[in-house]
Amino acid sequence: MSFLGLLVSMLVAAACAGFIIWIVGKLHLGIEVSGFGPAFIAAIVIAVVSALIAWLLGLLGITFGGGFLGGLIYLIVAAVVLIIAGNMVPGLKVKGFVGAIVAAIAIGVVAWIVSWVVGLLF
Repeated sequence: MSFLGLLVSMLVAAACAGFIIWIVGKLHLGIEVSGFGPAFIAAIVIAVVSALIAWLLGLLGITFGGGFLGGLIYLIVAAVVLIIAGNMVPGLKVKGFVGAIVAAIAIGVVAWIVSWVVGLLF
């Protein structure tokens, strides 16, 4: 894949993630988003912060594994990432830690639904 193809692919993925964040914000499920622009920027910030956290935890040799405990740890990390993004992105407001947990769950559910619908269409 060429560099341009990779860049376009990343922008499309960020736009899809931004759309999902925007939907969750419109549903008032733990976050408030002032528009699609901040949601798009938040998607990019969340991706970068998540990658940095995964890299740092990997350096420390910390793995989450699977199962219920692994899912719970992933959920807590996702909530922390949302709080960090809320502090960095103007137009994205996270309603505390519980709001971040609710938003993380909602983002996962909406992402799954969008993926399912796209799978049905294509």
